[in-house]
Amino acid sequence: MAGTALRKTSAGGTARLEQALVVLGLLALLAAPFFVYPILLMKMLCFALFACAFNLLLGYTGLLSFGHATFFGGAAYFCAHAVKVWGWPPEAGILLGMAGAALLGLVMGFFAIRRQGIYFAMITLALAQMFFFFCVQAPFTRGEDGIQGVPRGHLFGLIDLNQPLNIYYFVLAVFLIGVFAVWRIVNSPFGMILRSIRENENRAISLGYSIASYKLAAFVMSAALAGLAGAVKAVVFQFATLTDVAWQMSGEVILMTLLGGIGTMVGPIVGAGLVVGLENTLATSGFPVTIATGIIFMVCVLVFRRGIVGEVHAFLTRSAPDAG
Repeated sequence: MAGTALRKTSAGGTARLEQALVVLGLLALLAAPFFVYPILLMKMLCFALFACAFNLLLGYTGLLSFGHATFFGGAAYFCAHAVKVWGWPPEAGILLGMAGAALLGLVMGFFAIRRQGIYFAMITLALAQMFFFFCVQAPFTRGEDGIQGVPRGHLFGLIDLNQPLNIYYFVLAVFLIGVFAVWRIVNSPFGMILRSIRENENRAISLGYSIASYKLAAFVMSAALAGLAGAVKAVVFQFATLTDVAWQMSGEVILMTLLGGIGTMVGPIVGAGLVVGLENTLATSGFPVTIATGIIFMVCVLVFRRGIVGEVHAFLTRSAPDAG
């Protein structure tokens, strides 16, 4: 009985600590644009949402995709074209980008989920390269020039997104909605099944679950959320280029997720903030960003095997009072 009471007390304390950290994080994000350059913050938020979307597939389903730049960059192109050429409002362009990314995810996932492990990863990479070359030659993407000068417009015809604070809080709202969607998916019965597939696929099959259907659904959801991040990024920075669909972008989001900690809610956010902040800091220093990023990645792999947040969580778990 004493052990049970101790476990309940420890769990309650951990829950209160997590709630307090969430509140502090929200307050920090609300106040951040008054102290930090808003464009840098918005870039961090966009890539943090992108990493969270990727983590839904890798961290909770166990599927390593090398083609997530397709959804991120594809949505950026769709949104930028709709807003600039067709004159759509920004919210409609973002929804179109998200829907286009979901459709791309459905097509790519249909072929990729038929294989496992490295074969799955290679199929996603091959399909992503096919989409990259499509973007090189498609007229609406404007090749290597990309789509430039995308107007931010007015949100719902009322809020001027050309004002730095207005667009920052819009991006923050989208980020929070996206992260909440990931959290809700992960903590639903559907999310529990995804975890069972990750841990033991054969056992999940023996329980009667249609593994292919769940994998495809997770792939499409991850693609749609990655597309949401890419479409918002196109509105914020007012352009969409081949960089957004290149394989290096897929590698970058993998790096962000691994650095922060796969299978955690906060890990991808921390990883994205670390990588984007490092790139911004070293951009004018003359020191190669890729070398610095690679060194940090090597250190984290050797020292933080579970990622930064994963190791912190494991340390706190070990430090909790032994209930035995």
